[in-house]
Parts: sequence; C-alpha cells; structure tokens
Amino acid sequence: MSFETIKLTAKFKLREIPEGLECLFSTYREIVNFLITYAFENNTTSFYRLKKETYKSLRKEYPELPSHYLYTACQMATAIFKSFRKRKKKGKARGRPVFKKEVIMLDDHLFKLDLENKTVKLSTPSGRVQLEFYPAKYHEKFKNWGVGQAWLVRTSKGVFLNVVFSKEVEVKEPKAFVGVDLNENNVTLSFPNGEFVQIITHEREIRTGYFMKRRKIQKKFKAGKRRRELLEKYGRREKNRLNDLYHKLANKIIELAEKYGGIALEDLIEIRDSIRYSAGMNGRLHRWSFRKLQSIIKYKAKLKGVRVVFVNPAYTSSLCPICGEKLSPNGHRILKCLNCGFEADRDVVGSWNIRLRALKMWGVTVPPESPPMKLGGGKPTLTVNAIKRKESAGR
Repeated sequence: MSFETIKLTAKFKLREIPEGLECLFSTYREIVNFLITYAFENNTTSFYRLKKETYKSLRKEYPELPSHYLYTACQMATAIFKSFRKRKKKGKARGRPVFKKEVIMLDDHLFKLDLENKTVKLSTPSGRVQLEFYPAKYHEKFKNWGVGQAWLVRTSKGVFLNVVFSKEVEVKEPKAFVGVDLNENNVTLSFPNGEFVQIITHEREIRTGYFMKRRKIQKKFKAGKRRRELLEKYGRREKNRLNDLYHKLANKIIELAEKYGGIALEDLIEIRDSIRYSAGMNGRLHRWSFRKLQSIIKYKAKLKGVRVVFVNPAYTSSLCPICGEKLSPNGHRILKCLNCGFEADRDVVGSWNIRLRALKMWGVTVPPESPPMKLGGGKPTLTVNAIKRKESAGR
C-alpha cells in the first residue's frame, strides 16, 4: 500500500465584485506583460532569476500592491515564456509572447477560503476584502481537503475563483490489471480471465456533429457578435456533453476494475506529434480529448484505491499477445496471427497487450493465456445509454 496525492480544481462564482477588482486585473496584466518582455529580451527561464532581477523595480512602481502578487506574476510570466519557447521550436509560434487574459494567480497569502460561511477573503491594494460566492452542491466534498493555489478569472459570465484542492489517498497493491484501450468511438476492457467488455461511446459522432454545426455558422454569419455568441453556445454544449460522457465512462471502467485493483492505460502524451494522416483524419484525431478522459479515470480510480499505470502504446494493436509476431488483417477490424493462428478484433488485441505490458512493468511473470473472446461472444457490448439505465436502476 502507498499514499498518493489527488489534485482537483473547483470553481466558485463570486456574488458581488468590488470596484477596485477591475483595476487589479489591469494592473496584474500590465505586470505580467512587463515580466514576459523582460524574460523574452534576456532569455530568462528561471523564476528565481526573473524575480531577483525585477522585484525591486516593480515594488517601487507598485508600492500599494501586496508583494505576493509580484511573486505569482513572475511564476505566470516564466510559465508563459517557457511555453512560447517550446512552441517556437516546433514552428507553432511567432513574434513575442503577450498575456491578454483576465486572470490573476493567487497563492495562499493572497486569499483565504471559508467553505462553511461561503466567503473568500482577498488581499487587494486597499486591504483585505471579504467576498461571497454562490454555493454549489459539489463544493461540499472539498471540506476536508487541503487548499492550494487559486486563480481569479473574469469572464462574460462574471468573476470566478478557481481553487486547487489536494487530498492524500491510500492506493492498494493491485491483484491484477484491467487493460483499457481508448478509441474515438469505443472503450475496450480486457480482463485477466480472457473476457472483455466494449463500451460504445459515439464520441466521434458527437464531435463531428458539433464540428459541422460550427462550419454552418461560420458560412452563414460574417465575423461579429452573433457569430461569436453561436460558436460559444455550441462549444459549451459540446464540452458539457462530453464531460458528462467522460465521467460516466470513468465510473463504469472503475466499477469493472475495482475488484482487480489495477487499471492499465496507454501513455498517449506525445501522440498528437505523430499524427500524420489526411487533413480530415488529422482534424478528427486532434479534436479527440483522450488525455482528459485518462485524467478523469486516474483521479476517480485513486479515490477508490485503484492503481493506474501507463504503458508504452507502440504496436499494442498490431502484435500478437500470444507469440509476439506481427498480426495481419483478416477482414473488417479483425486481425490474425499467421504464426500461431490467434485471431481477434483489433481493439481486443490492443486492450490485452496493454494489460500484459502493465503486468511486465509491475514485475509479474506473465502466464500463457487463452485467446480473449471475440466481439459478440461472452459479455455483451455496452453503450453509454445502457450504462446510464443500469445506474438509474441501481438507485
């Protein structure tokens, strides 16, 4: 057994905004842009060096501003400049980096959150002010969590305080691993007994539908307020629908894997850099937010004490899990090994190889196993709607 830290961000919408807060946003943006320009001209990527070389002059220019705003501004400027340099090396950025957002980074010296009284105390140039926020039901689960950094964010819907909470949880040693193969339209799980479950998500249809809707809006309306409002409206709808889908998927995956104590996923961090297909396929794959689903699975699994490991994704869907030889196509999505005769759906192959790699990485001797069941055999394929109905029936 071991302990791991979970970090989650919660949003708090502020009720009334004092007049001085608007000035604070513009002042902070001005400071961050000054620091970014300094970092750019002096090629400074160290937070400590940037703070050391600029703090005195900024303190003299903004004497009434609490000093920790200068610290967080240095942190933000360093992060933005580093990101700009990284993107520039890949040819994805030009000119100079500029900070345009209405965002203020806060550390624990600049705010104090009171979940019981639904208030937050914020340090400002004119002293500490107490602000109320609108309570939400999900805020209650953070009562015993530690409070970390926060961001004050101004949008068209108001001013929000985004707070990072942390909690230490106990993660057990896994008895076995369930291999999880994430795809655009389905999630396939491979179990130690050779069975599998495939969950049909229809994510590709959802994303494509909203993509086509945005295209129609762009063709029908010229650049302006109406076009922007419609794009934002359907963007929010897509985001909310997919978030709901991801949480349902994660809950179902963890429910099926909990008795084994381990989940194996592919490490897909650099996958976008290797996508080289047609323009349509590239766009489709870049719209697929697999990393978000993985992060939701990871933190939800930790809360249940289930360990999540990430394995090398190379050739998981093209090598035979029995003998390791390269598989050959044998019909629509079916692969066959010409060496040992193994045959299965490519998603089943992928999920099984992921599970085997997790076992090897964990130092477990992998025993010879029988081939997994093909599509249509064993446990039924599930859809997200079926998951939703089962959850409702359970209640």
